[in-house]
Amino acid sequence: MNHQARVRWRCRRGMLELDIVLQRFVDHHYGQLDEHQLELFEVLLSLPDHDLWNMIIRTTEVPDNRFRPVLRLLQEN
Repeated sequence: MNHQARVRWRCRRGMLELDIVLQRFVDHHYGQLDEHQLELFEVLLSLPDHDLWNMIIRTTEVPDNRFRPVLRLLQEN
C-alpha cells in the first residue's frame, strides 16, 4: 500500500461530511502538497473528528496559524 493509499484510508472517519471533504481533498490537492504541508495534513488527521470538522467549517479557531493554508484547501472541498 503506497503512502497516498494509507492517507486515503486514514481519511475514512466516523462523520460522513468529514469523509467527503477529506476524500475530495486527497483527490484534488494531496499530490500538489509539499513535504511541510503533508506533515501538517497528517497532524490534522490525528485530531478528533469534531475538532477537525469545526475548524473546517470555521466554528472553532485554528489553534496554530501554520495549519491555515491546508485548512483553506480543505474548506474549498
